[in-house]
Amino acid sequence: MASAVVPVTSPDEQPPGFPFRGPGLRARAIPFAVVAVLAEISLVLPPGVQSRAAVTVSIVLLVGVAVSFALPWGRLPGWLTALVPLVCTGWVLALILAAGATSGVGIVILIPLVWTALFHRRWESACIVAAIVAVEVITSLVPTAVADAVIIRRVLLWGLLGALISVAAHGLRDRVARSRRDAAVLQEQLREATVAQDRDRIAAGLQDEVIQRIFAAGLNLESAASQIAQPPVRRRVEAAATDLDQALRLIRDTVFGLEHRLQGRRLSEEILELCSGLSPVPEVSFTGPVDGALEPGGRTQLVALLREALAVIGQDAALASIGVTAGDAACVAEIEATLLRHAVGWTARDSDVLREQAAQAGASVDIVPVPGGVRFAWRLPLITAGVHGPQATP
Repeated sequence: MASAVVPVTSPDEQPPGFPFRGPGLRARAIPFAVVAVLAEISLVLPPGVQSRAAVTVSIVLLVGVAVSFALPWGRLPGWLTALVPLVCTGWVLALILAAGATSGVGIVILIPLVWTALFHRRWESACIVAAIVAVEVITSLVPTAVADAVIIRRVLLWGLLGALISVAAHGLRDRVARSRRDAAVLQEQLREATVAQDRDRIAAGLQDEVIQRIFAAGLNLESAASQIAQPPVRRRVEAAATDLDQALRLIRDTVFGLEHRLQGRRLSEEILELCSGLSPVPEVSFTGPVDGALEPGGRTQLVALLREALAVIGQDAALASIGVTAGDAACVAEIEATLLRHAVGWTARDSDVLREQAAQAGASVDIVPVPGGVRFAWRLPLITAGVHGPQATP
């Protein structure tokens, strides 16, 4: 049960009948079902069954909870989902009456509480809290059993519930992590959409005002130049018209060139995706205009070099950080890793392989020992990036 994953999802985002239907049903139900069945089986432990009628009721209610997962929830009112954890609470009451108030079985009252807290709406959780208070009031009036005879049951059920809560908490953490990644992707998409909108707005404004006026001024100068008799003056007017035409070309290239820059994936995105599958995830940093420093060919070569290096380094080291810096003459990518104890001679064994791969891509690599590890630095010249040398095989 410890390896199960409980997906924590808001019921408002799920189809009718959630959490008793929909994706991830097994992952949701199995951990709770295991705890419930073992709690029922624990009645055979000392001090034994106190009420056979209560045992029968507890079994019937537990079977009813299991059968509820097969109901046609899509055709039932949405509020009926609250009845299932209420029936589960009734099952806990019957279980307590069957085993005794101090038998240690009462801790399974956390099952409906955790279930509703994870998967139900707030008002349903409030109903379960009220039901739990009623159960505690009822059980306080029941004669107690011998406390010293229930240690095994308490250890078993507390361990199971602790594992259940841990699984649920880790599922919640995974959900939060996924939400953060999705939010980062959405922010990036919003930024790209904003840039595209700004480009269109600027282009429309230039087309309606600036470009038309400059174009009209150039036509007027050309028309006026044909009517000028003095050659020096005519040449100066024609030169001015040529300058205006070049200015128009520069404006169009600047505005509509943004569309070309937005196409394809950026270098920072590819490196972040490359590092997302590593464990532990290294610290990643970017300095300077990394995304626009290299041509597409050079960017592909750098990513291929880093992928090959991570595959080799990961066998004998734990990655600490990855940094990419875009300078005036070169783009430098650095990886710092902590060598494992069995990899003392790693640098001498594999440095030639990395240097050969870098040379094939038109780059250079420096391998420098640091305290406890080693630092690798690949340098791709900005002028020759993407031109010299074949690409490394990804």
